[in-house]
Amino acid sequence: MASDATTAVPSPGPGQEGTAPARARAEERRSRRYRRDMRWSPYALIAPFFVFFAAFGLFPLLYTGWASLHQVELTAPNDMTWVGLRNFSRLLSDDFFWNALRNTFTIGVLSTVPQLLVALGIAHLLNYKLRGSMFFRVAVLTPYATSVAAATLVFVLLFGRDYGMINWALGLVGFDPVDWQNGSWTSQLAVSTIVIWRWTGYNALIYLAAMQAVPVDLYESAALDGASRWQQFRHVTIPALRPTILFTTVVSTIGATQLFGEPLLFNGAAGATGGSDHQFQTLGLYLYEQGWVNLHLGRASAIAWAMFLILLLIGAVNWLVSRALRKGETS
Repeated sequence: MASDATTAVPSPGPGQEGTAPARARAEERRSRRYRRDMRWSPYALIAPFFVFFAAFGLFPLLYTGWASLHQVELTAPNDMTWVGLRNFSRLLSDDFFWNALRNTFTIGVLSTVPQLLVALGIAHLLNYKLRGSMFFRVAVLTPYATSVAAATLVFVLLFGRDYGMINWALGLVGFDPVDWQNGSWTSQLAVSTIVIWRWTGYNALIYLAAMQAVPVDLYESAALDGASRWQQFRHVTIPALRPTILFTTVVSTIGATQLFGEPLLFNGAAGATGGSDHQFQTLGLYLYEQGWVNLHLGRASAIAWAMFLILLLIGAVNWLVSRALRKGETS
């Protein structure tokens, strides 16, 4: 017999009224917190960088620019006298500034060109399957890990006039001893050698990483066409490395513009003068001499901004060359 009884629905017990709306509100709160977290967490994670950059990068830059417009001494940094652009105009007629700029350019060329050429050759050798290749990769990076002071002091001994190993080796082949520290070109060549020794391995690893990103199919196609190893290097590797070569050239040029430690320690007795006749005084040394030896903080600030403008010019040239290379690749 059919039953007229209906299925009974249990009624909510005590304390269970409104459970579903409460759960919905809790889910909504969690959803809002999640959306806020996804939106603002990246900013919170990168905020420490910008805080430190503003405190130790942006503020010193702006304050240096303000100080460059004043006559101010390091002994009384709060006593400023407005002089406008006089500190900059004095640089244009300052023979020591132009000498430092010329030395910076010369040392930059003497160090950057051989450094990048040797680094490219080392990277090409390391790109092959060598036994113990990891050891050689670590070994070429060792000079970069050496401190500037330690490396420079060792090279000072090597380039010593009376007891240096370089002059000893030159004497074996019949050359007279060279006064490396007091000569104009010889001192710049010696300082450039220190820079080459320290940074060649670093650039070699950058080139090696770029070489390993070159597709193997390009080399196989070149080999099938009868290209030798040298032809593959010229027509496959070098074109693929153009952006990397441009990057290392710009970075090395910026480093040469800011060169300070090597020339300062190369002739410790001369201090910031860069030799007895300022023969290897760079812009960094001249800035240090004006600000911390002569105590002219306003002039030193003007030199710092002049260096900053030079770096901006280098960056602009880098952008123009990169743009030209991209247009050449797409055309």
